[in-house]
Amino acid sequence: MEPKDTTLNEAFKGFTNRDCPFLPCHPGVKRAFNCLFCYCPLIAYECPGPYQTYTDRNGLVRKDCSSCTLPHDGYLQSWNFIQKWLEYPQPWSGRPQTDPPMPRPRPADGAAEAVAEAHRRHREA
Repeated sequence: MEPKDTTLNEAFKGFTNRDCPFLPCHPGVKRAFNCLFCYCPLIAYECPGPYQTYTDRNGLVRKDCSSCTLPHDGYLQSWNFIQKWLEYPQPWSGRPQTDPPMPRPRPADGAAEAVAEAHRRHREA
């Protein structure tokens, strides 16, 4: 049986829901609009996307990512963006966006090697 990660079919990396009543929900997207990350998996993590903060009715500070197009701008581009930032996720600090935005997180010493070893063992199993 061939491993699943060798597919050349990249259709799983995105789609556009043309029937969505909110489309276009993020103006400014230049490539095919990717609806796969309608709810961005980076909402709880540090990211470079433009966001504002607000306090909800329960007093919790939240991100407002409505002006961010990064997870929506092109199927391959947005897929790669999300995958890179989820590779070493850093919980969101609750603070407003910095200028310039936070750089991509780097793994702790030895973490990249541990992940590579785990992938190798998984492939051999």
